Amino acid sequence: MRQNSSLIVFIRSHTRLATVALVISLALAIVVLLGAAARAQVPGLALPGVAAQQDAPADEAAAGEPTDATLPPELEALRAVIADDAARARLLEALAATAPAGDAVAAAAAAQEEAPLPFATVIAEQTRAVAEQVAGIFAVTGRALDTVAALWRDVDAADVERLGRIVAALGLVIAVTVGSYLVLRWLAGRLGDRFARHRQTGNIIGRIVLSVATFLVEALALAAAWAIGTFVAVHWGPTGMNALNQQLFLNAFVMAEVIKLGVRAVLRPNRGSLRVIQAISDTAAAYWYFWIGRTTSIVVYAFLFVAPIASWTVSFAAGQAIRTLAVLAACLVGVLVTLQNRDFVRRIMLRRAVNGQDDATARFMAALARVWHVLAIVYFVALFFVWTVHPREALTYMLSATFESAIAIGVGVGIAIFLSRFITGGMRLSPDVKQRLPLLESRLNAFVPKILHVIRLVVLVGILVAVAQAWELFDFLAWASSGVGFAVTTSLISAFLLVLVGIALYILVSSWVEYRLNPDYGTPPSARERTLLALFRNAFTVTLVVVITIMVLSELGVNVGPLLAGAGVVGLAVGFGAQKLVQDVITGVFIQLENAMNEGDVVSAGGISGVVERLTIRSVSIRDLQGTYHVVPFSSVDSVSNMMRHFAYYVADIGVAYRENVAEVKQAMQDAFDLLTRSEDHGADILGPFELWGVEALADSAVVIRARIKTAPGKQWATGRAYLEAVKQVFDERGIEIPFPHLTIYAGEGKTGTAPPLRILAERAAAGGAPTAAPQMATADEAVESIAGNVTSAPEETGAKA
Repeated sequence: MRQNSSLIVFIRSHTRLATVALVISLALAIVVLLGAAARAQVPGLALPGVAAQQDAPADEAAAGEPTDATLPPELEALRAVIADDAARARLLEALAATAPAGDAVAAAAAAQEEAPLPFATVIAEQTRAVAEQVAGIFAVTGRALDTVAALWRDVDAADVERLGRIVAALGLVIAVTVGSYLVLRWLAGRLGDRFARHRQTGNIIGRIVLSVATFLVEALALAAAWAIGTFVAVHWGPTGMNALNQQLFLNAFVMAEVIKLGVRAVLRPNRGSLRVIQAISDTAAAYWYFWIGRTTSIVVYAFLFVAPIASWTVSFAAGQAIRTLAVLAACLVGVLVTLQNRDFVRRIMLRRAVNGQDDATARFMAALARVWHVLAIVYFVALFFVWTVHPREALTYMLSATFESAIAIGVGVGIAIFLSRFITGGMRLSPDVKQRLPLLESRLNAFVPKILHVIRLVVLVGILVAVAQAWELFDFLAWASSGVGFAVTTSLISAFLLVLVGIALYILVSSWVEYRLNPDYGTPPSARERTLLALFRNAFTVTLVVVITIMVLSELGVNVGPLLAGAGVVGLAVGFGAQKLVQDVITGVFIQLENAMNEGDVVSAGGISGVVERLTIRSVSIRDLQGTYHVVPFSSVDSVSNMMRHFAYYVADIGVAYRENVAEVKQAMQDAFDLLTRSEDHGADILGPFELWGVEALADSAVVIRARIKTAPGKQWATGRAYLEAVKQVFDERGIEIPFPHLTIYAGEGKTGTAPPLRILAERAAAGGAPTAAPQMATADEAVESIAGNVTSAPEETGAKA
């Protein structure tokens, strides 16, 4: 608490007047009550009412007992009946005969008294009682003033002298007790200062030991002061009622100082080094000790000293009025302290929200910060009115209700904060568990916070119920033990437990499937296992949700029979209206039964070829070579082509030039296969010997030779690419030509059927002047360099013509 010395000065300056007024009022009450006590013991100082009561028996005795002649006729007849034995017996028989009717009337009256009143009537009765009590305070005050006036109306010098001796004796006890306690407390304080300066106060153990030692020293000082006061009261004090008054003061003094001693042991306002709770500042400790000490003195002295004397000497109503005034003063102090600390407590409650936390606890504290002072003021007002209506049971009722409410709120807030940490921080698993079950942490963080939110809501409801039970606003235990309450509570608990069991089963089965599909642990799952486990997880989830929902509804009192029948009718109608969906499901069931495809297979289904990424009971999801994701419903699948079942083949069609020897080519292809089998990357994928089939076709520009390689499923494409690389390597080493497109240059044809010479030769001869007897052949490169514009391309043919 960030209070300062100026605040203490402000509080003391503004509350000094009220404190002085209360002290003066109590002092005047003590003087009046002492005068009343003296009046009761001094013959000439008797109260008018008391005197009348004391004089009445004497007057009656002087008048003598009434005779039979003075009795009324009715009483005389009753005496005659009682005196006659026969008449008395007949009277008893008549009374016995009328007893059942009397019992019936009594039972009816008792039933009427036990019948519950309407709520509005109860409120009206309580309000009327409060108003009467408040009005009674003013009436008692007026009667007390009249009593004070009557006390001193006919007082002589002897009475005043005797009253002075009584007051002096009580004042002596008070002065000796308080004075000795102040001196002893000052001496104990010096010793406590030495403890506070001890070097062991730096650690918590030493601080606790020295604080306990200081407490014991102060307790011994209090005990010594009480012993001194008791000694003075016994040996120099009066006897009788005044001795009892002195004992009342000693009891009140000890009780008040013991309470303040306990508060001082916790707060240590003047010795901060001995304070066990170091979070409390010196100013805050002094502030709270100031208010607690004043309030304790007012309440204890009023209840244990002033009010008993008022009840004995004046009237019980006067004592009750003094108690009510003390409770009112304590409640006003509570309201004043609440208003003074309103902003400070609000800042503490808003600390979580200011720090950026947005959980339910922060929101609840932020909402409470705006109205906490109103609730506190309402509490003090309720305390005063409860005391006014039921003064005997009020203190016990308020203390027990407050204690139970504080425990319920403290436990509930502690549980809520504990749950909020789990909700905010989430659950963290060990690296080994995360490696085995990669999705378990995210799955737990998806469900556990929701469950904790529900539990926190249940805790909040429990707090409200506990507070209502403590203040007797709602008897939850009686309602829960009744038929309806027991059924409702058991149904809610059973439904909540069923939901928890369902979530636990889902997490357990999903984690087992995830562990079984993890290739890094245990036996690596096959494609069939992956497909069936995924389908099993989906089917189990749907079945679990349906079963748990039906069981929860049944626990909540819903008749699930008509619901199931309606669901069957709706399912039949949906089946007729969604025939395509039914066809998808039925086809999917048979595809799964026939094991036509699994996750990870390369298939062709519904005109789509690619890798199967997901299988459901209704559709298959395929990703093709370009990465496009296709969802193909089973109703559109006429056939399934699975390219990864048991084994696969790669068919190699190798084309060579017509000029190559076929036997040499076959040997080269076999050597390339042998080279492939010795490869570390692809040798293990080859399952059988090389199947060399021979010439497959005589194509336009190549001789095609076919071979086949048996591979593991799904490895045919990689093995085929590696084999082609090996064939190219061997063909290059042995000079075997693989046909490729050629360029043909055509220079035209003469009428004689002979090809004319290329124009470049004629131009060269003309330029050089040398005669040309016959055309000469030019190479294709020379022709391309010189007459690129006269070149024509022909389709794929071998060779070149000039």
